Amino acid sequence: MSGAINYISCGLLWVALLFRLPDIRRHWSEPSLRAIIAVLGFASMCFLLGAPPTVALINSVSGIPNLAAPLTYAAITAYSAASLVLIACWRGGASVRRTARNWIYSYAGVLTGIAVLFAVGNPAEERRTDFDTFYATTPWVAEMVVLYLLAHLTAATVSAVWSLRWARETEVRRRPWLRASLLTIGTGTALSTGYSISKLAAIAARWSGRDWVTVGTSVSSLCAGLGALVTVTGFLLPMAGHHLSAWADFVRLAPLDALLDPVLEDRALRVERPRSPLLWGTWRRSTILNGLHEIEVFFDKALYEQVHDAELKRLREAAGAHGPEDGAQGRAVASAWAVTISAAARRSAQRSAGAFGESAPLPLPRDPKALVQIADAVRRTERRARCVAAGPARAGSL
Repeated sequence: MSGAINYISCGLLWVALLFRLPDIRRHWSEPSLRAIIAVLGFASMCFLLGAPPTVALINSVSGIPNLAAPLTYAAITAYSAASLVLIACWRGGASVRRTARNWIYSYAGVLTGIAVLFAVGNPAEERRTDFDTFYATTPWVAEMVVLYLLAHLTAATVSAVWSLRWARETEVRRRPWLRASLLTIGTGTALSTGYSISKLAAIAARWSGRDWVTVGTSVSSLCAGLGALVTVTGFLLPMAGHHLSAWADFVRLAPLDALLDPVLEDRALRVERPRSPLLWGTWRRSTILNGLHEIEVFFDKALYEQVHDAELKRLREAAGAHGPEDGAQGRAVASAWAVTISAAARRSAQRSAGAFGESAPLPLPRDPKALVQIADAVRRTERRARCVAAGPARAGSL
């Protein structure tokens, strides 16, 4: 792999790492967050230290021939350990701490072995791209190379098996972003096994007197680059999914926000929108909850129940002999809330006396998914009203 590709890959990983820095300050106590930071950091170091220009610089500045080799191997080993720890943290369970601790101790032993074997072997001739195969028959250095390759192969294999097996579980299938993440990680780590397998194959060929340098350099570098990028993408998918979901909620909550806008403006409850787009979804939910809290005393329970029963009956009749459609109950609840909130907002704006909530209180909807469903119901209600104004035939098609 050329130095340019290494540096581009390293830069992309640093950008991803920068996106997680704000979370570090707020949630440093979370083991999974520390693990993902370690994965991104060590993955970027693998690309940085493995670039031929960096190899030449380290060897030249340190004055130690091939010092870049054990440093790169150490970064690969640490990345392997961090990946295993992160998957263990995501998996959870009573033994997660013990499992993570065992992986850390095991790979710390590998790191120690790499340092000791390199010092004892003392490879004197600098090799920037084919260190593994060139020193495959050198005592102690060969053992160092095989040690880190076996450690990498173990981590990649275990990560692939864990991820792909976990992705098939029923609970995970209900969480699409987590499942996509696990499938991507499984694919990436499976590709990563090609790195250590090709290196070991080239070393074995050297032991038998054959020269497979291309397999140990070009093929292994390709597998390492693709595998690492795909794997890290998988680790970042839950974060991307969270932000995309927040953006989708921001857009879908707009009708409910607009419905409550008169109340929010009149009571000076609308705060300034944050600069970061990543916070807009949370900002809109908080604003809506402020408005709902202000008008909850005007919620009419009788109206809510009337609309709920009518909507549920309509959905059941529309489903016919096949029974009510999936989610009919949830849709009826959302429609009832949409009408109830609309009526409460009008009553609040008119300063009407005699709040409904004093005699028949309704629990304030707070669940983010429920708010999105209510906003969708508001949109449907407004669309139906526009269609009724346009003509009964068009309204009946909704």
